[in-house]
Amino acid sequence: MMRVPMPVQVPMATYVILGFTVAVYLLQLLSVAVAGYAVGEVDWLMLFGARINESIRAGQLWRLITPVFLHGSPAHIFFNMYALFSIGSFLERQFGHGRFLLLGFLGALSGNVFSFLLTGGGFSVGASTAVFGLVAAEAIFFHQNRGLFGGLARRAIGNAVFIIAVNLFIGLSPGIDNWGHVGGLLGGAIFAWFAGPRWQVTGIAPDLKLENERETREVIIGAGTVVILFGFLTAWKILGM
Repeated sequence: MMRVPMPVQVPMATYVILGFTVAVYLLQLLSVAVAGYAVGEVDWLMLFGARINESIRAGQLWRLITPVFLHGSPAHIFFNMYALFSIGSFLERQFGHGRFLLLGFLGALSGNVFSFLLTGGGFSVGASTAVFGLVAAEAIFFHQNRGLFGGLARRAIGNAVFIIAVNLFIGLSPGIDNWGHVGGLLGGAIFAWFAGPRWQVTGIAPDLKLENERETREVIIGAGTVVILFGFLTAWKILGM
C-alpha cells in the first residue's frame, strides 16, 4: 500500500493555550494565598471571569469565553489539559493553527451560552466546553475523511462517541455543568461540519500529497453559523424574548 504523508505541523496553538491556562490557574492559587477567597469558594479571578448568569445579564458578555481559562481544582485542570493535549495536538495538525483556535473559541462560546440558557444559577468554570467541541470536531473530521482513513476512521468515531457518552453520563453528577458540555459539542460539530478539512490525495505515485478541498468561504460559513445561532440565543435569554 502506498503511504501518503499527512499534514505535519508543530501544534503551537495547543501548547500556548495549555501554558496560558496553567499560568491562569497559578494566578488563581496566588490570589487565594494573598487575599483569601472573595466570595465563598470563588477566588478573585473566578469572581471576575466565571460564568455567572446575573453578571452576563448585566452586560458582562466576556463571561461567555473567560470561564474556559479558569479551573476549580488541580484535578479539574489536569484532566482538561490532558484532554486538550491529547485531542488538540492531532486536530491542530489537521485544521491548522487558525482554524483550530477558532474551533476552541467557538466550542467555549457555545458551551457557555448553553450553560447560561439552561443552568439556573451558581457559577461554572473550566475548559471542558472547548474540549467537548474538540471531541465533536474529531468525530466529524474522521466521518468526512473516512475514505482516506478507512478502518481507523470507524474506530476513532466509535471511540469519540464512547467518550462523549461516558462523560455526559458522569456529567449528571451534582456540581458538573453538563449543559456546557452539550453546548460545546454542538458548537464544535457545527463548525467542523462546514469548516473541517476534507483531504484529497493528489499527484502521481510516488509523489503523492494531500490537499484540503475546503475553501475559505466554508470556514466563514461555519464560524458565522455558530456565532449567529448562539449569539441569538444569548440575546433571547438576556432580553427575555
